[in-house]
Amino acid sequence: MKKFQTLAVAGAAALALSAPASAEYLYGFGSVSVNYLDWTDKTIDRNTIDGNKTKTDFLFLEAEGGAGFTWGDVYGFIDLENPFAGSDKSNSGDATRVAIKGTMGINTGIENVQFYAQNYSIMDSSGFYENNQVYGVRYNIFTESGFWMKPFIGVHYAANNFGFADWNGGMAGYVLGYDFKIGSQKFSVSQWHETEFARDDAYGENGVHESNTGHNGAVALWWHLPNNVTTGLQYRYADAKLGNAAYQDGLIYTVKYNF
Repeated sequence: MKKFQTLAVAGAAALALSAPASAEYLYGFGSVSVNYLDWTDKTIDRNTIDGNKTKTDFLFLEAEGGAGFTWGDVYGFIDLENPFAGSDKSNSGDATRVAIKGTMGINTGIENVQFYAQNYSIMDSSGFYENNQVYGVRYNIFTESGFWMKPFIGVHYAANNFGFADWNGGMAGYVLGYDFKIGSQKFSVSQWHETEFARDDAYGENGVHESNTGHNGAVALWWHLPNNVTTGLQYRYADAKLGNAAYQDGLIYTVKYNF
């Protein structure tokens, strides 16, 4: 299983950060950011077991990027969570974690329709890990108003250190965005959302994913400042996901530099 996890993480990084040299490059973007996730008190309470807080507020550093080519597009990020955590941790939520996500859309020849693949992996210093893969199709929507949306649906594979490694129903979701101005100031709103459905009963045997359906996502407001700097406020939410059957939410404060 550890070998599978290592391969999954390596694959996600390669998927997000590389592209065939023979493909025509169309566009690209990248950023580095400092972020702080402030969970609500009720979320922390719902993730406290016998005094052990499995979720705590944390700082994380992120590098992300994407690119478009004549054959399709790639996107990915890598997060380092709790990077300055010491060795003496009173709560398991204080562990240092690494999360990596990569997505790829391959043009089908049908306008706006792509074959879609997604790989997300997270692991921490306590030995926890989970890998989620999605294989399906995506539809790309772009408008002249500045609104865009990319919905997808596919089959879902999951593996974790609790002993589950199997196909796990399906996943549907989307990313969307809208750019606008207030006076001379540039802003944008964005959202990503994922719904897992028809999950395997065995996936919830550890008692934290009792529902066969789970939701996960974030809604963000971004303020694009001069000199390639962006600040943002994100509302982070999850339901029957992230290791808990209850609803969980918090705010993420972000400052990023765009390349």
